[in-house]
Amino acid sequence: METIAIVDYGMGNLRSVAKAFAHVAPEQRVLITADAREIANAERVVLPGQAAMPESMVALNASGLREVLLEASKTRPFFGVCLGLQMLFETTEEGATDALGYLPGHCVRFPSPHRDHDGSTLKVPHMGWNAVHIPAHARAHPCWAGLDDGSAFYFAHSFYAVPDTAETLVGSANYPDPICAAAARGNIFAVQFHPEKSAAAGLRVLKNFSTWNGAF
Repeated sequence: METIAIVDYGMGNLRSVAKAFAHVAPEQRVLITADAREIANAERVVLPGQAAMPESMVALNASGLREVLLEASKTRPFFGVCLGLQMLFETTEEGATDALGYLPGHCVRFPSPHRDHDGSTLKVPHMGWNAVHIPAHARAHPCWAGLDDGSAFYFAHSFYAVPDTAETLVGSANYPDPICAAAARGNIFAVQFHPEKSAAAGLRVLKNFSTWNGAF
């Protein structure tokens, strides 16, 4: 039986992510764990996250899991969720703490006030349903299998990633201009939205990841 390890570093909405994976992948073992050995032995690794980046990075650094996560990010399917996507980049405007640096780029905050194209004020955090557009180079990615361009997902965030390369961005959402909704490189796939809160479309992304071999 293959294992999906959901990394417990003391932060993040672990239970709902675990329940969603258990629903879409009943033939796999879904494990919430802070044990480096269990993460090292898992076939797939999930990095969830919510709350603030600096506090999350402090918690992750204190957990002693950075080395095993770095190895997992290079060797097997690796999935980031919400803040877990932002943590994969290099730096953030949220604080001086460096992120993990697995993907090239940085994270920025929505401006305040945040304006729509007509001058009206948009709420920050960006919260609620939004369509995700898949660029041409990413439409064949296995984690998008069975999903239409423009499928809606649930977002809740005040910061967003800015990848350094166009190839890294594999999904965008307009608020009002395009922002990174999904990023990928090699065996890493990560989403800014909450798939566990995104009804059938979100569950399809999780199901796709649960069967993905990490190649693209």
